[in-house]
Amino acid sequence: MFQIQTLQPTYLPPPFHHQRHRIHAASRPSSTTLAVPLSTSNKNPSIQSLCKKGQLKQAIYLLTHEENPIQHTYELLIRSCAQQKNLSDAFTVHRHLIDNGFDEDPFLATKLIDMYSELDSIQHARKVFDEITNKTIYVWNAIFRSLSLSGYGEEVLSLYRKMNRIGMPSDRFTYTYALKACVVSESRISLLCHGKEIHAHILRHGYEGHVHVMTTLVDMYAKFGCVENASFVFSSMSVKNLVSWSAMIACFSKNGRPFEALELFREMMLESGDMLPNSVTMVSVLQACAAVSALEQGKLIHGYILRNGLDNILPVMSALVTMYARCGDLDLGRNVFNQMEKRDIVSWNSLISSYGIHGLGSEALAVFQEMVQQGMSPSPISFVSVLGACSHSGLVDEGKLIFDSMVKEHGIHPTVEHYACMVDLLGRANRLDEAAKLIADMRDEPGPKVWGALLGSCRIHCNVELAERASRRLFELEPRNAGNYVLLADIYAEAKMWDEVKRVKKLLEARGLQKVSGCSWIEVRRKIYSLKSTDELNPQIEQIHALLVNLSKEMMEKGYVPQTKVVLYDLDAEEKQRIVLGHSEKLAVAFGLINCSKGETIRITKNLRLCEDCHSFTKFISKFANREILVRDINRFHHFKDGECSCRDYW
Repeated sequence: MFQIQTLQPTYLPPPFHHQRHRIHAASRPSSTTLAVPLSTSNKNPSIQSLCKKGQLKQAIYLLTHEENPIQHTYELLIRSCAQQKNLSDAFTVHRHLIDNGFDEDPFLATKLIDMYSELDSIQHARKVFDEITNKTIYVWNAIFRSLSLSGYGEEVLSLYRKMNRIGMPSDRFTYTYALKACVVSESRISLLCHGKEIHAHILRHGYEGHVHVMTTLVDMYAKFGCVENASFVFSSMSVKNLVSWSAMIACFSKNGRPFEALELFREMMLESGDMLPNSVTMVSVLQACAAVSALEQGKLIHGYILRNGLDNILPVMSALVTMYARCGDLDLGRNVFNQMEKRDIVSWNSLISSYGIHGLGSEALAVFQEMVQQGMSPSPISFVSVLGACSHSGLVDEGKLIFDSMVKEHGIHPTVEHYACMVDLLGRANRLDEAAKLIADMRDEPGPKVWGALLGSCRIHCNVELAERASRRLFELEPRNAGNYVLLADIYAEAKMWDEVKRVKKLLEARGLQKVSGCSWIEVRRKIYSLKSTDELNPQIEQIHALLVNLSKEMMEKGYVPQTKVVLYDLDAEEKQRIVLGHSEKLAVAFGLINCSKGETIRITKNLRLCEDCHSFTKFISKFANREILVRDINRFHHFKDGECSCRDYW
């Protein structure tokens, strides 16, 4: 349990505004490593002056008549080509450079590699690297950086191994680029091993004291989801800067550990002295608040953002929109969006998805259309958001029109994520045959997201035949995902196929898999509490159970009927009722009734889909106790009031 302290209104500018320039400056070798000495600026003044004024064509014209161009002149010409994004002029300058005997100058080679990288011509950057014989560490670092930025992680690691074989010692930039290379390639599982090898190199060569290297190591482990490894590295750092703290907070936030993210943020505020959070930190903290519906803590963060002038930074404001929506206050999220002076595609997507998770599909469609009318081109994520909104609202025809418009009107080819949205849209509407046909017509392998969407729809409508077909593929694609086995067992249980339920449960046990336990979170007076059905440590647990038993008895007299089909055991009715009464969401509702102020909305977040009995129970409670209850499950929001739910039993 914890509570975020009030934040102090002091602003520290983000530390990486000039990172790239610092790296370039550090990459400049000493004069002893250069093909020619670093020059003074009193030669070729006309060419240099034209470069500085941005008059590249005139500068190149003078270059053709210059008998003795110097290194600094070529440096300025190369920089001008990169700034003006002119590849043909880059080729001209490069040819002159070679003709003037600078082809073995390692300093200019690094500049050429950087230039070609800026011009998206990585093959020419690689050609520069391959052809120079005098490869200093700065040349190696330049090609590592360029290849990493272009997504060629495996090529970087291959060159890194070659560099080690020839005995070229690494520096801190080498380790940074090599670590980044591990996460830019698609084959991330195999590259994690390389990341660990680089970690060992860092320790062997005494670089564990370099804060930038260790922060990159934290980030590498975070992107692979290795939270414990990242935490170990972070804890072992003798010196931490703002970027280090932000990287670890982001690691927790993005890997489903919001409690740890908020606790670490609190620790940073208490221990880091004058090291105050910047916009990057704020985005991660807002994401953590959103994950557990910590509305009051999110409001504190919003206040800090306003006091410290971070409200003009688009990623922060987009994260604020999402935070308020995911904490259940859609109106505040819309207000933040309306007050934004500038909006990018992420801002629009945040608002569209916000309406979507609240089941307001028509509003999400209206925002999407408004965005297009204002000249903002939708991104692939825009379509994921709007299709998801249509799915939650049952807007099948509208969703199909949006899907068809992707290629016809916007030139975006559907990905697996878009097909998964369409399968979910059709499946929820019980148009399972259409969903199955859509999968059959896909040109690419559907993958686990698409088959998972079909299996989830089969769970809603108890379609055993299609569920078995989907689960067979999922068991092949995701043999370690226990959720797929549980979904199939749920379907068999609803169909009263108890032998099949036992068979699936034996499969789970044989493969050493465990069902994800249900967990619910609730915020009370700026503190976040988690509740699990098996948790007996809560000091109020006996009071909670007693309240639930009494409420259940009284509601049953008024028509509430426990829905026990979610219990995957062939037990008597009374025992099944006892099991479902212990679900974490019901515990959170009772905890809220005990601890929240009278008339205060109870806000709950659950890590799984809301089961049918919890849904029915909470509807009754909202009327019986005269309380508004807001529950966000893994898919969407449920706003319970006066015995009704905003989803209209469509979820």
